[in-house]
Amino acid sequence: MGGIASGLYGGLAYFVFLATFLYAVAFVGNLPVPKTIDSGQAGPLVHALLIDALLLGLFAVQHSVMARPLFKRWWTRLVPPPVERSTYVLLASLVLLLLFWQWRPIPQPVWSVTNPAGSLVLHAVFWTGWGVVLFSTFLINHLELFGLRQVYARLRNETLPPPVFKAPLFYRNVRHPIYFGFLLAFWAAPTMTAGHLLFAVATTGYILLGIYLEERDLIALFGDRYRRYREQVSMLIPLPARKTQGSTSIAGDELER
Repeated sequence: MGGIASGLYGGLAYFVFLATFLYAVAFVGNLPVPKTIDSGQAGPLVHALLIDALLLGLFAVQHSVMARPLFKRWWTRLVPPPVERSTYVLLASLVLLLLFWQWRPIPQPVWSVTNPAGSLVLHAVFWTGWGVVLFSTFLINHLELFGLRQVYARLRNETLPPPVFKAPLFYRNVRHPIYFGFLLAFWAAPTMTAGHLLFAVATTGYILLGIYLEERDLIALFGDRYRRYREQVSMLIPLPARKTQGSTSIAGDELER
């Protein structure tokens, strides 16, 4: 019964994540959904800035703190380990849904690309970014990243193997292709409003902080192997892997988060 309950919970958390991810695409891209980054009645500027900053800060704190090993060791005293990742995914999704719901638009234009070719290029970059995000999750382990593999193992009374170092495809040229995809999606806007710019700047800052924290954890987990990988592969801009003196190629290795 515990395995069945864990499986149902993990499935629910994944469904909420998937709905949130799809809504995020529409929210950032101002697609036809009830609330987007630029839709709604604009209010006082200071009020909008304060609310939006608090929403972005709430997501950053939740997303970063709950991902740290120290928090996980404490958290799994309260939450069964097989559903720890699903709980993280569920809470992150709910915080994002709150952000979408309560976001205050700041419609003042920062730039506007009216040239049809330029607008088409930016739209293409926007969709490419989201495609890179989604595809990159499957390059590592989509099911484990969002908690499904853990609850399935619990259902079958299996023990998951320890994480192994891998660098498949995109990861051979950029250490964080998921973050790279997000940056493309957040910044590729034919019409950039002040509210969208606030969102893009804040999330870019969070991504840089998240990389610092994540790589610190990865070095603690994989040691010199990750240090060598970091020396060879660009952080956010896809580039050919560098060969450093005395190092071996990362080709054939992979990174599992």
